[in-house]
Amino acid sequence: MEEASVLIVGAGPAGLATAACLSKFSIPYVIVERESCSASLWRNRSYDRLKLHLAKEFCELPHMSYPVDAPTYIPKNQFVKYLDDYIERFSMQPKYLTVVESSTYDIKHNCWSIIARDMEKCTIVDYKAKFLVVASGENSEENIPVIPGLENFPGVTIHSSEYKSGISYSGKNVLVVGSGNSGMEIAYDLASHGANTSIVIRSPVQPRITLVKGRIIEFEGGNQGSFDAIVFATGYKSTANRWIKNGEDMLNNDGLPKKEFPNHWKGANGLYCAGFARRGLAGIALDAKNIANDIKSIIDSMSS
Repeated sequence: MEEASVLIVGAGPAGLATAACLSKFSIPYVIVERESCSASLWRNRSYDRLKLHLAKEFCELPHMSYPVDAPTYIPKNQFVKYLDDYIERFSMQPKYLTVVESSTYDIKHNCWSIIARDMEKCTIVDYKAKFLVVASGENSEENIPVIPGLENFPGVTIHSSEYKSGISYSGKNVLVVGSGNSGMEIAYDLASHGANTSIVIRSPVQPRITLVKGRIIEFEGGNQGSFDAIVFATGYKSTANRWIKNGEDMLNNDGLPKKEFPNHWKGANGLYCAGFARRGLAGIALDAKNIANDIKSIIDSMSS
């Protein structure tokens, strides 16, 4: 069994920011991460042309600014470098390839009991922690809508997390499902590489898909088209509610906070969540500061 004052689940920006804020108060912590690296969404599941959608002033993590010569809108690779420097600055040592399987609150001992699997050593690790921070984020698992006939589509179907570049789609008819930032940028990238994409100003934006018949896709209103590939830019979903027990007051059935911003980050019995506010990196920074300040306040009150 390993004991930790604070156990942080997730080594993405939210987990790293929380760790940095805790370190400013000299509060010890342990970070566990299921992937083999930090910020795997940014490193491995994002497209090549990705940039931060807001100016860098609104995308800094606590206690470390971007380099003076950094561009206003930070490209993906520079953001990953920033995270690596952030980890080094605060001497973080995440435990990678460690998957949390369950967590329950031990009323008798007033602590969280966490069971994790070390995938590298193929062993089970038991943690006891006074505080538990869920920083696995709302982007844990790809969300692909259920569409009748999709399983028989003969072309390429991918989630935006698998999309890197439009170079292999030149001359093909590609449907991008989802018109958020990622969907629009991917559609633009596809068009830039010569694909006939459904979402750019020179092509129609289609309504909701109702049916897939081979390569023919039918839309609400009766329109249809033939496509060679479908890219689902339909976001992600949280999986936190699958492994957290006794967290019902904080998370709903979808693994998202029950409380609205700005009161979403705190649950009962030392349970917190970081990075679930749907407010980007600025929201992550605010969550991290709030959580660290609250934990420090509780620790101070216990020692006084």
